[in-house]
Amino acid sequence: MATIIQGAVAEGYGPVADAFRRNFAERGEIGAACAVYRDGRKVVDLWGGYRDGVKRLPWQEDTVVVMYSTTKGVSSLALALAHSRGLLDYDERVATYWPQFGWRGKGEITVRQLLSHQAGLPIIDIPLTVADLGDLDLVASALALQRPLWPPGTRHGYHTITLGWYESELLRRVDPAGRSLGRYFADEIAGPLGLDFFIGLPAGFDLDRRATIHGRGGLQMMLHLRDYPTPTLLAMMRPASPARRSLSNPPELLVDTAFNTDEMLRVEIPAGNGIGTPRAVASAYDAALTGRLGLTGATLEALTQPVRPPSGGPVDVLLRTPISFSLGYLKPTPGAPFGSAAGTAFGTPGNGGSFGFADPDTGIGYCYAPNRLGFGLLDRREIAIRNALYREVLGERSQTP
Repeated sequence: MATIIQGAVAEGYGPVADAFRRNFAERGEIGAACAVYRDGRKVVDLWGGYRDGVKRLPWQEDTVVVMYSTTKGVSSLALALAHSRGLLDYDERVATYWPQFGWRGKGEITVRQLLSHQAGLPIIDIPLTVADLGDLDLVASALALQRPLWPPGTRHGYHTITLGWYESELLRRVDPAGRSLGRYFADEIAGPLGLDFFIGLPAGFDLDRRATIHGRGGLQMMLHLRDYPTPTLLAMMRPASPARRSLSNPPELLVDTAFNTDEMLRVEIPAGNGIGTPRAVASAYDAALTGRLGLTGATLEALTQPVRPPSGGPVDVLLRTPISFSLGYLKPTPGAPFGSAAGTAFGTPGNGGSFGFADPDTGIGYCYAPNRLGFGLLDRREIAIRNALYREVLGERSQTP
């Protein structure tokens, strides 16, 4: 029986729908959704497959799914909006807004260095529980007490989970209402724009709308080792490595299926537990490009430009591969291209296959998200959809290296 695909695409965007269908027929997709906006108009809105683990409950138009690090890009829109409103300066020291942040050698770190993963703060030494994450003052104290792993500004390394908590506390300090990042996003972005995306699920949310995450077993990982850069894979396999430690506090972060639990979804993990529809993420990026979000031209220009590489070079300390960062975002690189050839795109991919980004050159706001976690830093299913969009519809370069 063929998988049911629903939704619609605008005229000329049929290749994207064809690629989406092939993911189910050829690449083992269970459930997924994909959305594309272009210059303020929704041109792709597709969903299909099953949202549960036994293939009985169809993926619906309003099904929401955890997007892991794709959340980072959505969260960083909140910081960008705060910048546009004059609440913070990217080149100011973080400690100017949050004095305790300056403890233990962090006094000179700028907001720009923090958002571009140059602060040396990818881990938290003080053990935390999932319940602890609901106490924002406790989390802030743990962050303030952390020592940098390298001299800030000399290297960059992916702040896998901590970036979101640092962003949230910074925002809490500059927002006149003292709101957390999840609350600020809900009030100032999701609410006004009508976006079905949450950083910390609100009380009363209908959990039946949730797509169940399908994790990866050990045998599956062994069969897909070649999908990862060897240095990245070796770093993740070493228990004491910064890469591994960045995902180990609280320890539930290492368990894919932990993100199916209410406990994990109710707290705010602004770098990793955002849940919503791909339509909402694509619309948020579109709003950043078209002016609906309220970003100034200067803020948007800052997001499109890669931050100057640290003095130690472009190789990421944690992932052991060259990476280019913007202000809370990844930028295209030869090894991981996305967007148009102009290179102005900015966004973040998530663990297991989701990806959301904005591409100012083509006017694209894009997001894809599955519930079966895939392999590699960028997923083959998602790349297939991007290739169809950019190569076959837009006439741009392939999205593969």
